Amino acid sequence: MSDVAQISNLTKKFGDNTALDSITVALPKGKIVGLAGPDGAGKTTFIRLLLGLLVPTGGKISVLGMDPVTQTDELHKQIGYMPQKFGLYEDLSVLENLNLYADLKRLSKHEKNAAFEMLLKFTGLAPFTKRLAGRLSGGMKQKLGLACALLGTPQFLLLDEPGVGVDPISRRELMKMVRELSKDGMSILWSTSYLDEAEGFDEVLLFNEGKLLYNGLPGLLTQKEKGHVFLAKKPHTEPRTLLRTLLKEPVIDAVIQGDAVRTVIKDKKTIEQNKQILKPTTPRFEDAVIDILGGIPLGESNVAGKIEVTTDDKDVIVADHLTKKYGSFTAAKDITFKIQKGEIFGLLGPNGAGKSTSFKMMCGLSKPTSGRAFITGIDMRKDPIKARSKLGYMAQKFSLFSPLNVMQNLKFFSGIYGLTGSDQQERLRQMIDTFNLKPYLSDLAGNLPLGYKQRLALACAIMHNPSILFLDEPTSGVDPLTRREFWKHINAMVEKGVTVMVTTHFMDEAEYCDRIALIYKGQAIQTGSPMQIKKQGETMEDAFVRTILEYDKGDEL
Repeated sequence: MSDVAQISNLTKKFGDNTALDSITVALPKGKIVGLAGPDGAGKTTFIRLLLGLLVPTGGKISVLGMDPVTQTDELHKQIGYMPQKFGLYEDLSVLENLNLYADLKRLSKHEKNAAFEMLLKFTGLAPFTKRLAGRLSGGMKQKLGLACALLGTPQFLLLDEPGVGVDPISRRELMKMVRELSKDGMSILWSTSYLDEAEGFDEVLLFNEGKLLYNGLPGLLTQKEKGHVFLAKKPHTEPRTLLRTLLKEPVIDAVIQGDAVRTVIKDKKTIEQNKQILKPTTPRFEDAVIDILGGIPLGESNVAGKIEVTTDDKDVIVADHLTKKYGSFTAAKDITFKIQKGEIFGLLGPNGAGKSTSFKMMCGLSKPTSGRAFITGIDMRKDPIKARSKLGYMAQKFSLFSPLNVMQNLKFFSGIYGLTGSDQQERLRQMIDTFNLKPYLSDLAGNLPLGYKQRLALACAIMHNPSILFLDEPTSGVDPLTRREFWKHINAMVEKGVTVMVTTHFMDEAEYCDRIALIYKGQAIQTGSPMQIKKQGETMEDAFVRTILEYDKGDEL
């Protein structure tokens, strides 16, 4: 059999909602197949149907020659599954998690010992067997999740968004490990929101709204964009300003890249009118995906309509030798920087590097061991309430109330920020319209698709028109279209003078920052603009990985 799975006319409905609509596809054996698509496209539903965790409404599925519904137990002995939200027990150690999953796979003592030795070496987790899973970095959690999924030597491995919330170095390590498994003959289905990952897969399935839009080699789809992708640069014009201008044109896509705007244009008149500022560039798989999905929403954001930044402070946010220790462990050391009004300042770094610790000290959620943080000149330690009133905050793990519905969350946060009467009603309407929340107003926040959770969290954070915005991985796990929507809103606020501090693992998003501090081993090892940090011809991700590796080599000398 040349296919690991065969799917025919597969349909899955949840009430009146069609999650998958007549999907017919064969998954080749011994290959890495990428599963891409926007939030709510049907990717996770597809994986769960292959596993037999859901029963199809219609159609047929065969996985390794078995029916996932009637032969579930037999099938599960031959497949490995890594769910989207870590299938780990965080109050158990690395070794205890492995033991639990080995017992579930009914491995003998001899089989367990051999598997543990191999997997701990393979994932680099051998020195951390006693550490609780909840105390692992994001990348190490994913490696442990992969190790647990590989117990029993499965023929077919299903990975649901394994790169979410993981830094580029860890994602590359994870990809390298999975490639080695594929070379040994294992079949792999990898769901992802990182289209640069999908570009390197053997084949890609692209889903949208429950339909299969593309099935084939990623390069073949990319080739269709040849002659339509450009870098736009205009003398004496900032990329952020040029981006805003291009979003008024009939473009397929437009994102900041270094000192230019990367744009996809198919309208011949638009190309001709802008030919003086356009330079052709090599297409990427992401360009093709954005195109086949219908392109980005055009026009301007209206979230910044009533924002008025009145502060005269040049340095709106100041970190003054911030240090945070937990016992003998130093999570952040001597973090120092200044952020000016209307600037986007990014904190980048690997998982566990100290980004979130630095971030939390800056917005008063963690008390520094030493050093000070200032918001518009206000000492965060002396008057935290007054300082926090100046800012909006979007947490890494959703600052929403899951048991409340969308409207209740919006009303709660607007009330906390002091909005009442007609001002509150007007702002609620604006947030609902801007973030397309109307169909979800009565849905519990905890049940929303990931992209809409993030939309709601951002809406709540900017409800009161803050002059300072703290965003901790605001687009983690979100598809490219939603990420572009977020940055359109953020850029609109920045043009009104709002100051933004952001952490992100999406290196292309770092291009939106005016300046970046690269945090590693608790220290700011490099600070500068994206152009200053990158070398000639490098992507931001390449520069990130190079800087970390060079720093490690320096430590070894």
